[in-house]
Amino acid sequence: MKQQWIERPEGGNELLLRGFIGFALWVGRRVTRCLLLPITLYFVLRRGPERRASRHYLQRVTGQRVYWWHVCKHLLQYAMVGLDRVYLLAENSLQGFDVRTHGVDQLLDAIDQQRGVLLFGSPVGRFDALRVFSQLRPDVQLRVVLDLEQTPMMTRALNYLNPTLAGGIINARKAGTQTALAIKEALDQTAVVTLLVDRARPGNSVLSADFLGQPAAFPTAPWLLAAALKVPVVLCFGLYRGGSRYDLHFELFADALTLQRGRREADLQQIIQRYAGRLEQHTRQVPYNWFNFYDFWQKNEPPADAVAAADEQQLVRRT
Repeated sequence: MKQQWIERPEGGNELLLRGFIGFALWVGRRVTRCLLLPITLYFVLRRGPERRASRHYLQRVTGQRVYWWHVCKHLLQYAMVGLDRVYLLAENSLQGFDVRTHGVDQLLDAIDQQRGVLLFGSPVGRFDALRVFSQLRPDVQLRVVLDLEQTPMMTRALNYLNPTLAGGIINARKAGTQTALAIKEALDQTAVVTLLVDRARPGNSVLSADFLGQPAAFPTAPWLLAAALKVPVVLCFGLYRGGSRYDLHFELFADALTLQRGRREADLQQIIQRYAGRLEQHTRQVPYNWFNFYDFWQKNEPPADAVAAADEQQLVRRT
C-alpha cells in the first residue's frame, strides 16, 4: 500500500519558519492569527495533493458539494491549531486558552494502576492540548512517540521551543523493535506514552475497517503492542472548537487488550473497527479538525472532477 503521508515533503523554509515563530512569540497570538489567511492561501495554491485530499475528505464527511473556500477553511483551521502549538510548547502553560476536559477520571484511574498507560491519539485535533495533563498530574512522566525525520524543520523548532519535551520523545523512525522496547521501558517506569495510531509505516501490517462509509487501512502494530504489554489503553481526542477553546476527550478503550488464541486476527479486526467507530464519531462532530492531508482511503481517486477543477481555477484567479 502506498504510504502517501510519509512521501510528502515538508513545506516551507526553515529560516522563514524560525522567523515566523520568533515574530509570533513577540507580537502575540491575536496579531499573528491575522497573518494566517494569506499564508493559508499560499499553501492552498502551492500544495495540490493536500488541496485535493482536503476536498475528497470534506466531500466524504459532509456528503455535499465542496467549494474552494471550504478547502481554505480546512487548511486555515489546521494553521490556527499549528500556531497554537507554538504557544503551548514555548510557554509551557495553558494561559490564554480555554481547555475543557471530558472523561479525565478515566485517564487518572488508569494511571493509578501503576502499570503505565498507552494514550492513543488520532488525526482529529491535536495532541498539544495535553499540556493540561501536566497540571493535573505533574508527578507522571509523559512520553511522546513521534517520527522525528518526517518533519525535520518542525523537529528542530520543537527542540528550540521546548528542549525538555523534545528530550523525552521516542523516535518512531527507528526500527520497530527499538521503538517497541523504548515504549516498554517507558511504561515500566509507569509513564503515559502517547502515539498516533492512524498511520502505517511502509512494510507495516494493516487491517481494513469501515470509516466514513468506506474501508480504510489502519496499522495493527499499536494494538498488538498494547495486547502484548497488558497495559490500559486510553483514547484521546483534542478537538479545536474555535477561538481559544479546546475540548480534550479521554476514553478508556480497554483495561488490557486480549487476543485469543485461534481468534487473533478476528479479535484484532474487531478492536480496530471499534476504534474506527470512535474516530468517526468525533470526526463527524468537528469535520474541519481532520488533519490528514493525503488520500487516507488509498483509492487513488482522480485529482478532481470537472466542478472541482473549475473551483480550483476560480481560486487561482481570485488570489
